[in-house]
Amino acid sequence: MVMSDSKTNTKTETLKFLCSYSGKLLPRFSDGVLRYVGGLTRVLAVDRSISYAELMVKLGEFCGFSVELRCPLPNGDLETLISVKSEEELTNLIAEYDRSCPGSKIRAILFPTQIAQENLSADIECFQHRFFTYQISFEPLPIWQFFPSDRLSRPSLQSKPSTRTTTL
Repeated sequence: MVMSDSKTNTKTETLKFLCSYSGKLLPRFSDGVLRYVGGLTRVLAVDRSISYAELMVKLGEFCGFSVELRCPLPNGDLETLISVKSEEELTNLIAEYDRSCPGSKIRAILFPTQIAQENLSADIECFQHRFFTYQISFEPLPIWQFFPSDRLSRPSLQSKPSTRTTTL
């Protein structure tokens, strides 16, 4: 591990991204501040010299689908996510994290690209079609077909005459 001489500017050879994906950004009930709900959150460690293209390939392999990378500023909230779409933007983001909070993980919110989103939607529609087709074609047998008819016969609602006699 390579460390610089300055205590305030410690740099290692690896960058760690705290990646959240397959969830949603929703406001917190109590105060309305955005938070990430559901999905998965994992740590990805990469070499500091990684290019933007290599990082995007790794993130795609990491999630299982191609993604768009968005990151909050260091010590920022999820209200402002910075879209990282080039080598220069990635370099600027790393420099900002190194300056503001050296050694910390870069928070990354990963969104599926439009193509990946369309593929996921098609998979969901296919699953729903199969599921509902099965539900429609599956007709459960009525319960009376499992028992002999004399066991399910209902008692007559007509009152029977009383056989008791009273004497006075």
